[in-house]
Amino acid sequence: MGLNSNRVEDFSTHRSGSTTATTLKVSTEIPMAAAEPMEIHNVCLPPKKTTFQKLKQRLSEIFFPDDPLHRFKKQTWCTKLVLGLQFLFPIFQWGPEYNLTLFRSDVISGLTIASLAIPQGISYAKLANLPPIVGLYSSFVSPLIYSVLGSSRHLAVGPVSIASLVMGTMLSESVSPVEEPILYLKLAFTATFFAGVFQASLGLLRLGFVIDFLSKATLVGFMAGAAVIVSLQQLKGLLGIVHFTGKMQIIPVMTSVFDHRKEWSWQTIVMGFSFLLFLLTTRHISIKKPKLFWVSAAAPLTSVILSTLFVFCIKSKAHGISIIGHLQKGLNPPSSNMLYFNGQYLALAIKTGIVTGILSLTEGIAVGRTFASLRNYQVDGNKEMMAIGLMNMAGSCTSCYVTTGSFSRSAVNYNAGAQTAVSNIVLATAVLVTLLFLMPLFYYTPNVILAAIIITAVIGLIDYQAPYKLWKVDKLDFLACVCSFFGVLFISVPLGLAIAVGVSVFKILLHTTRPNTVALGNIPRTQIYQSLNRYREATRVPSFLILAIESPIYFANVTYLQERILRWIREEEEWIKAHQENTLKCVIIDMTAVTAIDTSGIDTLSEMRKMLDKRSLQLVLVNPVGSVIEKLHHSKTLESFGMNAFYLTVGEAVGDISASWKPQP
Repeated sequence: MGLNSNRVEDFSTHRSGSTTATTLKVSTEIPMAAAEPMEIHNVCLPPKKTTFQKLKQRLSEIFFPDDPLHRFKKQTWCTKLVLGLQFLFPIFQWGPEYNLTLFRSDVISGLTIASLAIPQGISYAKLANLPPIVGLYSSFVSPLIYSVLGSSRHLAVGPVSIASLVMGTMLSESVSPVEEPILYLKLAFTATFFAGVFQASLGLLRLGFVIDFLSKATLVGFMAGAAVIVSLQQLKGLLGIVHFTGKMQIIPVMTSVFDHRKEWSWQTIVMGFSFLLFLLTTRHISIKKPKLFWVSAAAPLTSVILSTLFVFCIKSKAHGISIIGHLQKGLNPPSSNMLYFNGQYLALAIKTGIVTGILSLTEGIAVGRTFASLRNYQVDGNKEMMAIGLMNMAGSCTSCYVTTGSFSRSAVNYNAGAQTAVSNIVLATAVLVTLLFLMPLFYYTPNVILAAIIITAVIGLIDYQAPYKLWKVDKLDFLACVCSFFGVLFISVPLGLAIAVGVSVFKILLHTTRPNTVALGNIPRTQIYQSLNRYREATRVPSFLILAIESPIYFANVTYLQERILRWIREEEEWIKAHQENTLKCVIIDMTAVTAIDTSGIDTLSEMRKMLDKRSLQLVLVNPVGSVIEKLHHSKTLESFGMNAFYLTVGEAVGDISASWKPQP
């Protein structure tokens, strides 16, 4: 078997009818008879493209991986107009097919989530240190806007606990909601506006990958820590404490609880823990029997009604129980004049908006995709970002604060049989009726009930089994989860999140700067080469060291890769010496998983070749992808390596090089 000296070919020189293999796809590995001659395939350069064509293709792959405009191709202008309206406003997509059967299902689900959203809206507004009425305002405007712009059929939008907690924590560190309520309210609306701008910009520019830095492990720890802090903060309401710390760390909170024991109210404690037990029991029933989802969905409103009636009946004796008090009737007042665009707190509003925007966006998209997968339809992440962003921008001008898709409300919406986003319109209508006519009924609602509702809601954010699974699967993910959890508990909510993101970024850097390299061996009687550590039957090939690099080669990891490959060579030579095997003659690097290379990587490969040449070792590269072989060609590295240094498969490289070592007759 002779050595093929013309190993690399230009794709553009091939005729369309040529039968020569012209792809970089690894050939099917099947057992080969020893007597069969091995066909050596050529490694081809990719088709020639201009710089503009390459840039266009790359940008398309980065920003438009889903090709969102594919439906517009080869369509008439009239059809394109209709498709454009459906693309921008998903309501035009399902609206023409809407019927009475769907409406009946949406009305039932909308009224069901309204029974949950109204008490939650009031409670979460208190969590954000905002007037309770703002929570109801946010449950009215936002669902209406999302029903027109959103692509999820089951997402129920409104205030959520995590965004409320973060906003309340970040703003109250600089501005007191008690001493400066107007300024605090302005900053809350302004933060909501910037959250919306940030979210809509991510969707418009198709930069959704930014939120991917919040890994699932990070969010598990963050939400668990936030749930614990939120629950402990509600001890103020459950115990009837008047003077309570505004800090969100576990030590100051617990210290404040026990330092103010004299303020504990036994009436409040009895009522609070009674209704908390009721709410937790209904939640447990719904978890055990999903068909009884309505039990936990109706429990918050039932608790509000019963506790309000109870306090109203004993109002002359209920001096130890604090109540909500007067709530203003009427629609959302405009708040565009309250947006705070200059002054010393503008940076605080922007920072709060970005942090709450990222968190709410992550939760909303994750929830939407979860329920979409259950019904086998697709949610467009970028359209969701724009919908949630525009929803918050409009909300900031109509007395609303940050809203997104809530998991608890969406789960109730799904289980109640929601078919389209009309359920959000029904929800908004129910809130509208409440705002116009029912607000006086909440006058005697005790604050302790709001605390019990919040605790019941946030307990569901704690995933007890996730840390154990993370520990078993990925220790770095477990570390990110733990750092996020304890960071939130002992430092602060924003810094806890920042620490967790830092750990996630460190994990990315670790994987990219310290990529995996594997020594390969041959599976006997086949042309398959797999890891020597993973497969016991894999055997070393005499005189060859076969390595696989499982990452791009670029400036951040070239030094490590060079050192690691030299170490592989040293260890292989030591093994050969200890076992008295054939001398090492060739190092083969399988580049199938090397998706990219830069100039630093190319220079390192050239240096490696020169270093190995001095040690009488041949360096061979196998199956470089198109972009890699193209850069090697443009840098003249192909010429310096020689055409016999590139092969399509490891099997072909081993067979051809081994044949060249045999003495010629």
